[in-house]
Amino acid sequence: MFYGQLRKVGNSYVVTIPKEEVERLKADEGTLLAVHVQPAEMRPVLSDEVRQAFEDSWADNEDGYRYLAGR
Repeated sequence: MFYGQLRKVGNSYVVTIPKEEVERLKADEGTLLAVHVQPAEMRPVLSDEVRQAFEDSWADNEDGYRYLAGR
């Protein structure tokens, strides 16, 4: 699976397929491909180390963070 951004080209819309994906499929220009299209949501994912640092900091400073959030 890969993620692509919808673009308008003339009267059509296109999503570019990365070269690596085409090579993985052993596809050439003209190859018939099945495509399942659905909206995607991209969110950053915290590493375990960053998540643990956040949780430790939150435990020590929750009152201060809540105070700052209300300002």
